[in-house]
Amino acid sequence: MKTDIKALLEAVHSGSLSVEEALLRLKTAPYEDIDYAKVDLHRGVRQGVPEVIYGAGKTVDQIAGIIKVMKEHGQNRILITRLCEENAKKLSYNCSITYHPEARLATLGDLPHANGIGDIVVATGGTSDIPVAEEAALTAEFLGNRVVRLYDVGVAGLHRLLDHADEIMNASVIIAIAGMEGALASVVGGLADCPVIAVPTSVGYGASFGGLSALLSMLNSCASGVSVVNIDNGFGAGYLASMINHMEAKS
Repeated sequence: MKTDIKALLEAVHSGSLSVEEALLRLKTAPYEDIDYAKVDLHRGVRQGVPEVIYGAGKTVDQIAGIIKVMKEHGQNRILITRLCEENAKKLSYNCSITYHPEARLATLGDLPHANGIGDIVVATGGTSDIPVAEEAALTAEFLGNRVVRLYDVGVAGLHRLLDHADEIMNASVIIAIAGMEGALASVVGGLADCPVIAVPTSVGYGASFGGLSALLSMLNSCASGVSVVNIDNGFGAGYLASMINHMEAKS
């Protein structure tokens, strides 16, 4: 996180850390080439968040190799997305991971204390959207955010959402996740005074076209302040919500 770099610079400023010591901590190659992957070691410096491992399509040995390089360069908290249960089980023999099967996501290291400016609310239209929601929620928690989960509060029973008006009104960012016609994002956008990140899911009957119907509905939302990520992209929504929730004024 950017807070780590900031703490390093503040330590230099206060005199508790020498310039040489700080330089040594930052002085690593920008990436390490291990043949099948070029592990980005400076992403945390550039973007505030170290590289995340996308697990789909990678072998267990490849994932383990990337983890090894990350840990050798001081990255003790690692997030692996889209990791199937079979590969997670194999990976756990050599790596101390915590696996979340519903989200198809694994973590190494302890989750940080929440240090965002407020709460991130993750709301779903239905229970079938929860796997995508958990990917978003766990990603946000991994990045240092407090998350409030509001599941199965879709527009087919609007009173379920309105019963959580306080959480919606007090949120710093809201992630609205829905399949079918994707109407939840517009409804939430019309209630909230904070940014809303809409996530269309591939949940729905034939004419939903694997989430395309929800995607187009969300892109055409009449509520202001609604942005949209790709179909089933819970990780992208959680990451973006964390960026918003950690914004600082730049003088």
